[in-house]
Amino acid sequence: MDLSSACLCGSGHEYQQCCKPFHIGKKLPATALALMRSRYVAYVLRDVTYLQGTWEVTKRPAVIDFSRENITWLRLEIVETKKGGPTDNKGIVTFKAFYLENGNECVMNEISRFMKTNGRWFYLDGVIKSMGAINIQTNLGKNAACTCGSGKKFKRCCGAD
Repeated sequence: MDLSSACLCGSGHEYQQCCKPFHIGKKLPATALALMRSRYVAYVLRDVTYLQGTWEVTKRPAVIDFSRENITWLRLEIVETKKGGPTDNKGIVTFKAFYLENGNECVMNEISRFMKTNGRWFYLDGVIKSMGAINIQTNLGKNAACTCGSGKKFKRCCGAD
């Protein structure tokens, strides 16, 4: 990743100043949201070490295998955060992660839980609310429910100009 390019987490900051210090262990995320963003970028970069190191130890998978993954991550959209601030011990981040799979743009909508132990945030677990292809051409109109499963109208979600 080009150090002067915008971070893939969507913060608007350069990678070098945003998620890279977390990835190389120079800094710890101060909030659940910062951890969520840095984990998304770690998925894009396939940084297994960072992903496992930020997963709560009792929930951490023994192996993360990207060898069969045939998707390209496109962008991250934060939908909502609950708690997860610097003084909290628990937090929830709802997000949409957009990706390409077999030529189709898809979205995964997840609610992730985080916890802080000894001053450090960890990913606990997540519930995938919806996942699948976004087919804008078959949408019934801008006032129809968005096909990504957000519960919002298409015009206020994936169809926003």
